[in-house]
Amino acid sequence: MPRRPVIRTPLPGPEAIAMVRANEAVVSTSFTRDYPLVAVRGEGSWIYDPDGNEFLDVTSGIAVTATGHCHPEVVAAIQKQAGELLHMSGTDFYYPAQTELAVRLAKLAPVKGADEGVRLFFGNSGAEGMECALKLARWATKRTYVLAFLGSFHGRTMGALSLTSSKVRQRERFGPLVPGVVHTLYPDPLRMGGEKAATAAALAHIEELFQTILPPDELAAIVLEPIQGEGGYVVPPDDFLRSLRAICDRVGALLVFDEVQSGMGRTGRMFACEHSGVKPDILVAAKGIASGLPLSATMARASVMSWPPGAHATTFGGNPLACAAANKTLDLLDESLLANARTGGEALIDALRARLGDHPRVADIRGRGLMVGVELVTDRTTLARDPDLRNRVVTAAFERGLLILGCGRNTIRFAPSLTITRDEIDVAVELFASALEAESGRK
Repeated sequence: MPRRPVIRTPLPGPEAIAMVRANEAVVSTSFTRDYPLVAVRGEGSWIYDPDGNEFLDVTSGIAVTATGHCHPEVVAAIQKQAGELLHMSGTDFYYPAQTELAVRLAKLAPVKGADEGVRLFFGNSGAEGMECALKLARWATKRTYVLAFLGSFHGRTMGALSLTSSKVRQRERFGPLVPGVVHTLYPDPLRMGGEKAATAAALAHIEELFQTILPPDELAAIVLEPIQGEGGYVVPPDDFLRSLRAICDRVGALLVFDEVQSGMGRTGRMFACEHSGVKPDILVAAKGIASGLPLSATMARASVMSWPPGAHATTFGGNPLACAAANKTLDLLDESLLANARTGGEALIDALRARLGDHPRVADIRGRGLMVGVELVTDRTTLARDPDLRNRVVTAAFERGLLILGCGRNTIRFAPSLTITRDEIDVAVELFASALEAESGRK
């Protein structure tokens, strides 16, 4: 019998309620908690709360715990490193764990011109990695303008936020933001008439910008997620990414891929851009890179990342503990988890389509590997978005012991650990379908 969640108390339980109240009294009101989960322990694809309730987790901490919660080999690597060296600031000194990780990632980085050598900058988060990419693109090209995409999410620090456009709440009352960022259409095949039409419309809009407000010879970079994450798990056509590569080559701009969420095996390949064969000039990875420890890596060919000492640095980025976890994560990805992401992702999409493919409130089931989105609508004819239904389903799933999250305005994301089993996938689909069917008839 497949293992199922065990809910022992009404949710949230008394211990969880006490922790929620204590937390909310002192923690920023800007945090977004969709449901009152209190996590005290994790193992594989499972989370435990203080009241003894057990949850099947298909969020993996927002696509972070790539090797599962507390993978014993990752834990052992962290413990070993913690007993040897916790910190020595990698932008001022040297230590083995960072060097080893940089060498390994440089060999894996699918960046244009990698044969001349690849360099990396280690930060603490995806946002910090994108700040690095933005600064580097302007420094390397001596240009100002940056083209980003509607629906994108790149982080909440001021540079990354200036690139971000997934929700107005993330930007309101923080202006003026970093100048020189222009946003354009991201191709959404569901809502733009299919892959060819979506690609044509998005490319036409870029050419219109080049004729009106965006001088192409002043464009430093085109920045995008090769699969939009927070924007709704939207998978663009491969031809669109190839066309962006051609545009950058034509106008002398750099192509920057934000693989914070889609990288590190999430899509069944080490980086999502490998599905299309398109190589960016700069690539940013984070989230799953260290199985839960804070780390990002901004990668570029050596001639691009050739800025002088002091141009960019960090105190904690690439610290020994995070690098040790990342090195072990790469070991595990290389062994079997990429294959599991591919086959598990196929099984997840097949199971969702078999169970919900004809559901009147499901407009699309899409994704690559274990990065899968289910878009919910009021009806499939108009494709009118239904964020209220999405939010109710997320809560109803929690009540059944399934941890999921939304993305975009009306999509639910499945981003489980890459260790998830076929039985766990089947249970997740069953619980999700139950929550959707229960909420579909309610207002």
